[in-house]
Amino acid sequence: MKYRRLGRTNLNVSEIGFGAWAIGGGWGPQSDTDSVAALHKALDLGVNFIDTAAGYGNGRSERIVAQVLKDRRDAVVVATKTPPADGPWPPSPYCVATDRYSEAYLRGNVEERLRNLGTDRIDLLQLHTWTRAWNRSPEPFAVLRKLKEEGKIRFVGVSTPEQDQNSVIALMRDGWVDVVQVIYNIFEQEPAAELLPAAAEHDVGIIVRVVFDEGSLTGKWTPATTFPAGDFRARYFEGDRLARSLDRVGRVRQTLEGSGYTLPEAALTFARSHPAVTTVIPGMRNPAQAEANCGASELPLMGEDLRRRLRPHNWLRGVWYSGK
Repeated sequence: MKYRRLGRTNLNVSEIGFGAWAIGGGWGPQSDTDSVAALHKALDLGVNFIDTAAGYGNGRSERIVAQVLKDRRDAVVVATKTPPADGPWPPSPYCVATDRYSEAYLRGNVEERLRNLGTDRIDLLQLHTWTRAWNRSPEPFAVLRKLKEEGKIRFVGVSTPEQDQNSVIALMRDGWVDVVQVIYNIFEQEPAAELLPAAAEHDVGIIVRVVFDEGSLTGKWTPATTFPAGDFRARYFEGDRLARSLDRVGRVRQTLEGSGYTLPEAALTFARSHPAVTTVIPGMRNPAQAEANCGASELPLMGEDLRRRLRPHNWLRGVWYSGK
């Protein structure tokens, strides 16, 4: 496993991290036994960065992470996320930052995160999510700075809103965030235009999520694939979206012929080959997935020629899923 500096935090984290959404539920049935085994396997293979959130199974993911870290806490950097208080998701242009992220709400939510994780300090607390409507008055980050000074959290970040990822660039430029979590993959390459260069310029750590496009870029699916009731992917790929995705995946496979990369290896390596990226956090639901994903760190970075040939696969499809 290779390690990289997480921006101005100066933390050295594994370039493959553990994405803990699926172990909290929401991606079909998931046993805690498999989740614990996947976490232990990933840590044994050198992973030292775990990303979870309040919304992953209503704290279930955090509690599973806490169970695994009882004897391994000092060696692992744990990131979690606080969602806005009740209201539209994503926040509308008319939402007020101090209504959705009031100081009282943030303080109470951070205390809940600490209890779930069984710790007295959070390594990285990210707001989950944001809107550019709040960029002129980012008071929630002033509250997080207070919590940082009080020792409740070490570093502050934000998880980008899917429909407007560039809305967080102002936060980077104005010094409000240490880390940004962003969607960046073979289909979603827009961050390469401005967000990733801005992160490099301002020494902001970058966490890449959705590197497999919610699963399509693993290459495991066929036109006959279905998802269990309640599975997030059943909504994300509803209607003709799965068929359209598989068609695009087929074209990516053609580009990769002779490259030496499998499709999932290429997906992980495409993202980690951008110099602004610190860590990529694929989901890992069992030890086999942990082993496969962690193995990507042993592969050479992707050459400029292949990265250039993958650029035309950038897919301007808008936001497929938002809310219910």
